[in-house]
Amino acid sequence: MKYNGVIERYKKYLPVTKKTPIITLQEGNTPLIYADYLSKLMGENFEIYLKYEGLNPTGSFKDRGMTLAISKACEEGSKAVMCASTGNTSASAAAYAARAGIKCIVFIPSGAIALGKLSQALIHGAQVLAIEGNFDDALELAKEITKNYPITLVNSLNPYRIEGQKTASFEICDCLREAPDFQVMPVGNAGNITAYWKGYKEYKESGKIKILPKMLGFQAKGSAPIVKGYPIKNPKTIATAIRIGNPASWKQAEAARDESKGMIDLVSDKEIINAYKLLAQKEGVFVEPASAASIAGLLKLAKKDYFKRNTQYARRNTQIVCILTGHGLKDPDRAIKSIKEPKLVQANLKAVLKEIGC
Repeated sequence: MKYNGVIERYKKYLPVTKKTPIITLQEGNTPLIYADYLSKLMGENFEIYLKYEGLNPTGSFKDRGMTLAISKACEEGSKAVMCASTGNTSASAAAYAARAGIKCIVFIPSGAIALGKLSQALIHGAQVLAIEGNFDDALELAKEITKNYPITLVNSLNPYRIEGQKTASFEICDCLREAPDFQVMPVGNAGNITAYWKGYKEYKESGKIKILPKMLGFQAKGSAPIVKGYPIKNPKTIATAIRIGNPASWKQAEAARDESKGMIDLVSDKEIINAYKLLAQKEGVFVEPASAASIAGLLKLAKKDYFKRNTQYARRNTQIVCILTGHGLKDPDRAIKSIKEPKLVQANLKAVLKEIGC
């Protein structure tokens, strides 16, 4: 059967009707990759899986929510959508708006967006304005404008975004035939942890699964308002996708943490970069830095024996799913800065053989 995107696959669980025009790029259906190296690193009786959301059409998990947000905007007669973005939301909104034939306006924090993401928004024809301020400043502007003008806000404050993003948890359960014991993920604007938890609860209520995972979220150390308990005026981290000082879904993220008996913690930029390189070099999976926060968090907790102490279900193996939110090509500059440049050698066989150790 032909795959037609998350709305078609999971419409039973989504707020759509026969009147909803489905604007899709066949998002979703992303792989759940068994992480052999990480599983062995964690020790016996652990299974680590990577939900690789970087293989969505625009390269991030945002497409799951955007297909629904844009579809509902079109159903309601909207001719324009708007978002504030650190990059991935702008790329997704621009692509789906182009697909729908409506206008897209994007506010980005000046100088704080990876060029890979900016290029996407621009090539899809969005009107992009760089705001002299941070993401939170840009979002406040977007909220004010969409409140007073006939433009639809498609940030995660839009409830349809959360509805679409929850489909990733459905896919995980469908693949494992149960929910994992733990889910580890990056936390920026906090819409995604909110969405996954909503999805798990709905699947349990429908009888699809019997257990619920502990939700483990990780913020960057210089951008960790939920961990610190107050907004960060000038958030700083190399992980631009989670460089957010005042998350829109703050309370919902705390609810997901508390209801699941999980946690939201922080990891340093050094831990993020180490995990970023480990994923690429040991598992063959290239992600943007923010995605690696989940792996950095996994390793941080493993050192403290957190998983051994908190496994809650009597299974042969403990299953942990790490969410990888975006593709590495979103931020190629960071990859180049994180590794050694290619060594220059003479164009002769002897020199090359010597260099490669033959």
